Amino acid sequence: MACGEHRVRFRVRYSETDQMGTFYNSRVLEWFECGRTEWLRGAGMPYTEMETRGVCLPVIEAHVRYLGRARYDDELEMRVSAGMSGKASVRFDVRISQAHSGQGVAEGYTVHAVTGIDGKPVRPPMWLVPIFSGSSEQ
Repeated sequence: MACGEHRVRFRVRYSETDQMGTFYNSRVLEWFECGRTEWLRGAGMPYTEMETRGVCLPVIEAHVRYLGRARYDDELEMRVSAGMSGKASVRFDVRISQAHSGQGVAEGYTVHAVTGIDGKPVRPPMWLVPIFSGSSEQ
C-alpha cells in the first residue's frame, strides 16, 4: 500500500504538554496532520496545489496507538508513508518515536476520502493516483 516514506523531526512544545508532564493525547492527530502535509510536499504535490486543482482529502477515519511518553523539548521523529486505500481513498501510516533512542511514542493511521472542493466524493483524478502509487507521473 505505501509508496515512499517521509521523515519529519520536531520538538514537543510546552503548549503540547499536560499536567502529567507528557504530550497531551489529542496532539498526536495534529502531528499526523503535519506529517501528511510534509509527505505531500515531499511527493511534489503540496496540499495547496491539490486544492487549486480541485481536490481535497478530508479525514474519514483515524486510529492512534500510544506507545510511550514525550516531554517538553524532546526531539521526535515522525515517519510517514501513504498509498491508495480502495478506489477513492488514501491512507497515511505514521510512527512517531524519540529521535535519539528510537523509543516509540505513538503510531497510527488516517484514511481520507478523495473529494472535490464542495466536499462530495470524486473519482481520483489521473494526476493524483501516481502520487500515491509510487509512480513518477504527475
